[in-house]
Amino acid sequence: MSIDMAQFHQVFFEESFEGLEAMESGLLNLDMGDVDDEEINTIFRAAHSIKGGSGTFGFTSVSDFTHVMETLLDEMRDGRRQVTQTAVDVLLGSVDCLKEMLTAIQDEQEIDEASVAEHKKTLEIELNGEENNSVTVETSAVETINTELLQADEDGEQGWHIAFSPHTHLLKTGNDPVRMFRELSGLGELTITVDFQGVPDLYDLDPEECHLSWDINITGAISAAEIDDIFDWVEEDCDLAVQSLSAKAGKAQITSTPNPTAATVAGQDETHAPTTETQSQVKAVKTANKPQAKKTNKEVAKSSAKGSGSIRVDTAKIDTLINMVGELVITQSMLSLVGEHFELNRLDQLKNGLAQLERHTRELQESVMNIRMLPISFVFGRFPRLVHDLSTKLEKKIELVLIGENTEVDKTVVELLSDPLVHLLRNSLDHGIEMPAERAASGKPETGTVTLEAYHRGGMIVIEVRDDGKGLNKDVLRAKAIEKGLIDGDTVLTDKQTFELIFMAGFSTAEKLTDVSGRGVGMDVVRRNIQSLGGNIEITSELGKGTTIAIHLPLTLAILDGQSIAVGDERFIIPLGSIIESVNIKENMINRVAGKGETFRLRNEYLPIVRMHEIFEVKTALATKLTEGLVVVVEGQGMRCGLFIDDLLGQQQVVIKSLEANYRKVEGVSGATILGDGSVALILDIPGLVRLSNQ
Repeated sequence: MSIDMAQFHQVFFEESFEGLEAMESGLLNLDMGDVDDEEINTIFRAAHSIKGGSGTFGFTSVSDFTHVMETLLDEMRDGRRQVTQTAVDVLLGSVDCLKEMLTAIQDEQEIDEASVAEHKKTLEIELNGEENNSVTVETSAVETINTELLQADEDGEQGWHIAFSPHTHLLKTGNDPVRMFRELSGLGELTITVDFQGVPDLYDLDPEECHLSWDINITGAISAAEIDDIFDWVEEDCDLAVQSLSAKAGKAQITSTPNPTAATVAGQDETHAPTTETQSQVKAVKTANKPQAKKTNKEVAKSSAKGSGSIRVDTAKIDTLINMVGELVITQSMLSLVGEHFELNRLDQLKNGLAQLERHTRELQESVMNIRMLPISFVFGRFPRLVHDLSTKLEKKIELVLIGENTEVDKTVVELLSDPLVHLLRNSLDHGIEMPAERAASGKPETGTVTLEAYHRGGMIVIEVRDDGKGLNKDVLRAKAIEKGLIDGDTVLTDKQTFELIFMAGFSTAEKLTDVSGRGVGMDVVRRNIQSLGGNIEITSELGKGTTIAIHLPLTLAILDGQSIAVGDERFIIPLGSIIESVNIKENMINRVAGKGETFRLRNEYLPIVRMHEIFEVKTALATKLTEGLVVVVEGQGMRCGLFIDDLLGQQQVVIKSLEANYRKVEGVSGATILGDGSVALILDIPGLVRLSNQ
């Protein structure tokens, strides 16, 4: 029975993209000159895994491209080549090319062959020091090998003898000898002899280990490159010897060992053994001579159903979830027994069972939500490369500092957070950090610092983008806003309001347009995207010292802790993290300004009052005088106001339902939820209500 390999494609793509991220991170951390063995091995293993997986699934264009990258990395790993900035840049470009190739295959699109060819050419130039794709080596070394290895002897039988002895761990790498034999059988007539000598006794046998070895004869007009293609993926996981069937005494024989660079050409004088440099060149020749894929990538990927989003979960979280389900089953069984023979004297038992059910349900809910939590490093991981590329392009010296990478946040928030952070980071690099000469002239280090920090505060996650650049000039911001007609010349603004001008659509202080930033688009989109996630964004800045932009987001977009309030017959939910306090106000605390609304004084601070029954047109409100009801002091986007309501009902966790998706966007409302009695309550958007109060 054949196995449908398409079912494993999604896992392969996920692991490949993770491998590419590891390669990118490792390349950015490499020191020029000397090789860090651990770092270079991590990069090499990621490339090797991608090559092996893509070969297994038939994505030959990916495996061929990765093979050239692997050759370059192999030479760095063995100390034959020093790490240079040029080589790192070439490999980073190749990582980008691989991402594009894998994305195209995953989306069942055509690969950009021109881009692949260009990156491959750049790799080969870096590898061989030539300005074309051909490889020139001495005739005595390569032509002899081409003659003796890649052609069968005309007088003898055409074909190859292969001695294949896998290491015990080979099956655990995802490789399967049966698949290799199947590929070999497609090349010619196959005769296989299996050696059972290495198989242990039954009780000592581990089914995940390989203890067999094989002697294989394959006949036909087959090139060495075709044999090499099949065993290329296991070269470090086996002992392999390949010899032409027509070889006589003294003819060439290839012997592969766990270290691919140790390959020798037997039958030659010891004094004429190929040098390390020649071996590298021969390896490049073999790569260049590999046969083209028999099918296009689109044809291969056609049968692969496009996978949906997935998430990797720690088994400890799964175990906790299973335990909670077990507790729920026990509680349900207990309540069933109480219900079958219910009597009034068992009322306490029923109450205890319901309390236990409530507790287990809450714990189960927390466990399920915990499964969706991912470390913010999934977002932060892409930014070292961004800073590396942009700082080079802008000719600036910039260091990126990451803090709180293990802070966890909901998967949906992680996915939607990436683009806004890219905008903010690019602005810091382009507008915030000065040129080295300018920094030196102002007494700063030539290298600027941009810090990305994530931490929890209350029920929110806070992400700060800080730079030690030139900061925001309030006078320039105000003048530019007046020039563009965004504010009137006599408008009085606080420092905070002045800084927030950069979030207005079409606002930009850039003196010239670049492809990095400065077109007056982006920051308004950033704010809108953050607000759509139920969060807010704040700016603080000091001229000559730097700027900090803080993003406040809910930990999850599915459930929130809320305070239920009553306004007449209506119920509303206030996010608990937005509430400062609740107060009963007296007449002497109230100030009324004609045409400007009402404020009340709270500890020497005057806060605007939002009458909830007026905003939402609730006719059944019990309290219409400010001294009769309650005022809930809330904060949003760094500003406070008081919500005038009838009463506080209680705290509860609520499941958020999108109002915009099911109805339309309503100012001051972020969503809705269904209460225990089946009624619908609106969830208040506190920043939106603060904006309404300011209007």
